[in-house]
Amino acid sequence: MKIIDELGYRILRWLRPASEFRDEGEPRFSYVPKLKRIIGDRGWESLRDKTILDFGCGIGVGCIEMAQQDARRVIGLDIRPEVLEVARRSAEKAGVPETCTFSHSIDEPVDVIVSVDAFEHFDDPAAILREMERLLKDDGFVLLSFGPTWYHPHGGHLFSIFPWSHLIFSEKAQIRWRSEFKTDGATRFSEVAGGLNGMTIKRFQRLIDESGFRLESFRAVPIRPLAWAHNRLTREFTTAVVQCKLVKLAARH
Repeated sequence: MKIIDELGYRILRWLRPASEFRDEGEPRFSYVPKLKRIIGDRGWESLRDKTILDFGCGIGVGCIEMAQQDARRVIGLDIRPEVLEVARRSAEKAGVPETCTFSHSIDEPVDVIVSVDAFEHFDDPAAILREMERLLKDDGFVLLSFGPTWYHPHGGHLFSIFPWSHLIFSEKAQIRWRSEFKTDGATRFSEVAGGLNGMTIKRFQRLIDESGFRLESFRAVPIRPLAWAHNRLTREFTTAVVQCKLVKLAARH
């Protein structure tokens, strides 16, 4: 195994030397199209009078966007103090500091929980679902959009230097290669900035089945060039994004 790790490391180093990488910071993207694909235009309008929790808010771009769309209140939750500070400054600059609040913890119940492009990064996603269940009102719902999933051609994020390369090289070789341009001391995928939990579609559905939620809607969005081959047998390798709406099991009664 050491020989395989060493060979993999040398190949990665040759393919993508450390000099090619630079820190591009926290990603910025719009929540509106992602959430509208789950609940539609009418559903988006219904968020305006809600208290919304953004689970894994990052630098708060989505929170600010929802506040500007007249949400009653938006709470951004993240465990990283440095991104929360950026989020607070951004909300102040955008003129929504009273609508948006940011914290590493929360105890009050909310109407809606939103999680966009975060579920594949949570270290313990089962615990996250339990926390979401605790914080959500009984008549509330969760909107989840995340991807790429683990078997996507670029499911390894930074580690996918070519399609599915994160599945070819050993974790040890890839982490060693990463250490040449990242200095956080990570020794596993789960320890890198943002974290990677290897989330597959099958694992996600199993986690929901074992949680206090049920899927009210679910869509595995195909990768456009591979849409012709996308079906239940191939979707682990041909899905771009998972989009779904969760409600509490108790909501059925």
